[in-house]
Amino acid sequence: MATKKQTAVTVEPETATGAQNGAQGSSAALMLREAQASGASVDVIQAMADLYREEREDMRRGDFNRAMADAQAEMVRVSADATNPQTRSKYASYAGLDRAVRPIYTRHGFGLSFDTADGAGDGCVRVVCRVSHRSGYSHDYHVDMPADGKGAKGGDVMTKTHAVGAAM
Repeated sequence: MATKKQTAVTVEPETATGAQNGAQGSSAALMLREAQASGASVDVIQAMADLYREEREDMRRGDFNRAMADAQAEMVRVSADATNPQTRSKYASYAGLDRAVRPIYTRHGFGLSFDTADGAGDGCVRVVCRVSHRSGYSHDYHVDMPADGKGAKGGDVMTKTHAVGAAM
């Protein structure tokens, strides 16, 4: 009779605050501990570990979504604080926008990081914003920004190199 090779399956301890409270006594965590204690096969323990990870991910996603809703409920329209002399229009500057929203999203446990990614159409740059939450869940949002160097009226206003930088 051949013996099946046993391999250890470990589940890392939970470190996220919101998800931690529910995950410690979760049904998946309890089933995993029971399976390990009863000497269940590696396949069963692996399935339980996968279920436990999925349950934790669901909790983190829920924490993220609740915090996002709370943060958005606090945000108000940002006032125009700059003027574009070419179009004779007012707009909210990046600095004004940042002053208004950064304290709100950070208070709710969010952090932002930006990058570029493949997949944008011709003449565009895909800008990606990764929104991370203290629970451990993150979500990527992207926008394809024109980087053709053309102004509002279609005339050349910058080189394509400068346009890529402006899109970011």
